[in-house]
Amino acid sequence: QPNIMGRLPLLVGAVLSNTAAALVGKGDVGRLPAMGWNSWNEYACDISESVFLTAASELVSLGLKDLGYVYINIDDCWADKNEKRDSRNEILPDAGRFPNGISGLATQIHNRGLKLGIYSDAGSATCEGYPASLGYEATDASTFNKWGVDYLKYDNCNVPGNWNDQYAWTPEGMVTTAPKGYDWSTSKTAQRYTAMRDALQKQNRTILYSMCNWGLARIDTWGNKTGHSWRMAGDILPEWSGKYTWHQSWGITNIINQAAFFWNATNFWGHSDWDMLEVGNGALTTEENRSHFAMWAALKSPLIIGAKLHSMSKTVLEILSNKEIIAFNQDPVYGASAMPYKWGYNKDGTYDTVHPAEYWTGTSVAGIHVFMLNTRDSSFKMTAKFSEIPALKSFNSSTQFMVHNMWTGRDIGTFTAEYGLDVAKHDTAALRITTSDGKYFVPLYRGSLIRLLWTAARLTLYSQANILTLRGRRFKALG
Repeated sequence: QPNIMGRLPLLVGAVLSNTAAALVGKGDVGRLPAMGWNSWNEYACDISESVFLTAASELVSLGLKDLGYVYINIDDCWADKNEKRDSRNEILPDAGRFPNGISGLATQIHNRGLKLGIYSDAGSATCEGYPASLGYEATDASTFNKWGVDYLKYDNCNVPGNWNDQYAWTPEGMVTTAPKGYDWSTSKTAQRYTAMRDALQKQNRTILYSMCNWGLARIDTWGNKTGHSWRMAGDILPEWSGKYTWHQSWGITNIINQAAFFWNATNFWGHSDWDMLEVGNGALTTEENRSHFAMWAALKSPLIIGAKLHSMSKTVLEILSNKEIIAFNQDPVYGASAMPYKWGYNKDGTYDTVHPAEYWTGTSVAGIHVFMLNTRDSSFKMTAKFSEIPALKSFNSSTQFMVHNMWTGRDIGTFTAEYGLDVAKHDTAALRITTSDGKYFVPLYRGSLIRLLWTAARLTLYSQANILTLRGRRFKALG
């Protein structure tokens, strides 16, 4: 069985190394996980200009734009499948679906204070057989720039045989044919994605680069220097667990299990992408929707809504609008993903796609956070023991901590040693822990020098922004 716990001491080095090699964009583009809406999960190829304009209006009217959901992303099927390209080799939009072209749509999206995303593929055709960008990277990047595109999702279908990798890496089960120490950044997959990165970098418009290669070719080892986010698993479906034949799709617990072994690839400017949100889709229960959203936010994954906005229920909207959980995902000082500190159902380090790690923790400017995921098929008493939480271990056993419910936005009370509660089937308890007076403490300053240096490194990285606001106070950025 793979065991993650032996890799925990490498966390600091891995985080600093990944951040140092990150693809730092102009302004703050790509620094934090992207938030927005994508057409594929609910519309697939049944898209048109009106679909995106309606979605844009709904993001605004539902208050989602004000919470940070600003990208309106076109997925596959937007191009002219027959004509494909013009005499200049520029991709032609489907004139019937997009009568004002992509540039016309971009203008209307921008006028609403939002950003427009588009889709292409690092193969000979997109997943649905539309024109793709392999061999046309420079032309397509220039075209997207000219149209006013702000985001590119770059897929991995229809790869020609001469571009196949020498070695294979299967995310599920973490199986590879590569020799020990193989540098996956030299793989042909990395070369295909690097070509588009280089083309985008030459444009005068910063385009967020979202790589969608399903976790192949160990993209966690080179994605950070190539794009702003990178898919780490197969396509998600609105299912609690299981693997499905359609595009080798995965359920929610399958993906969380994968994340338990690869959470530490994420930090500022580079984010493991655990795929679009299925919150509000299929037959997911309210509790499953809550867990899905809380865990994606905790993992610092991009939060890209995939449900129809105009028919969204009040309950689903409330989940997607939770300000405290969004704030963890978008924290300006702590860029690292939450990490599993205890498996719970299984022995620590167990690879289990039905019962992945259940106890996770992370840090934000508001405090220490604990996410307790109940993977069982019935309600279960789950307990956050303070002595087990890495950031709290150095405190005296008699220390009182304030426990706060992130779902309700209310303090629960002060506790010593532990806090437990009944968590419903497939639900997640989202807690924030501070000192007993509710004030925030900085755990990374308690203890070793390396923790102090780690925090300093985070703050130094943030110096590329102009102003930092913490708890209502504004500070001039470092540097």
